[in-house]
Amino acid sequence: MRPDGPGSAPTHVVVVATLGAEPRRRLRRRSRPRDIAPEPSPTPVETGRVTIVDARPGDGAAAERWLSSAGLEAAQAPLTELTRLVRAHRAASADPGVALPRLSQALVVRVGYGAGEEVADGRWTAARELPPAKESRTARRSSALRPQERLAALLGGRSHQLACEELTLRARHDLDDGQLREAALQLRTAFDAALAELPATAQASQLAQRIEELRSLRAGVAALADDALGGVLGPEATQTLEIAQRRLEAALRARTVAETAQDG
Repeated sequence: MRPDGPGSAPTHVVVVATLGAEPRRRLRRRSRPRDIAPEPSPTPVETGRVTIVDARPGDGAAAERWLSSAGLEAAQAPLTELTRLVRAHRAASADPGVALPRLSQALVVRVGYGAGEEVADGRWTAARELPPAKESRTARRSSALRPQERLAALLGGRSHQLACEELTLRARHDLDDGQLREAALQLRTAFDAALAELPATAQASQLAQRIEELRSLRAGVAALADDALGGVLGPEATQTLEIAQRRLEAALRARTVAETAQDG
């Protein structure tokens, strides 16, 4: 990984490996359907392993001190590099189905150190397995709204999903990943959709104040989106985008609460 372009020193080396691939290869070789038992065993699946290596050399004593106190924050910077790799793969392959990574999605997260030959093969001299990543504040807020009930309402036709809900989730993903240009452009689209959809819902009268708040924030979001088309947004844009994103999320939660109350 060379963020500063060709000729610059690499900052990280990313090693990608696939584990347990043989059963899947045998499955792909079959060309016709076959009979199976009434209760078949679970099909083995491939597991991916990604090792993100800091390209800067270090001494063993410093590595031991770092490892002794390393927590989940030690995995955040490598996750940024992995996200960069996946975004580049999505663009290079023109495949929108490739999901962006999250620590909470990992089967296991480990940090450690080792010699070059070790880390290139996913091994180490010493390592620690980190506790699972905690859910975000956004996820905890969603849990308070009992998403299982909303899911049942959506599937049962008692509720319908707004386009701005999906667009808001995409903007949140970009913002959390520090992709400010993409977040600004996506958030402007989400705002436009919300300002068209929310006033047309059955809960519009209960959301009047929140809709007016979104209208007041829309100009700032649109200005940042225009700037994003011309180049890279500065870090100072983060606060404006985060505030607008949270208010849009709050409006959508309020709509869900009002809808649930009406349904009940």
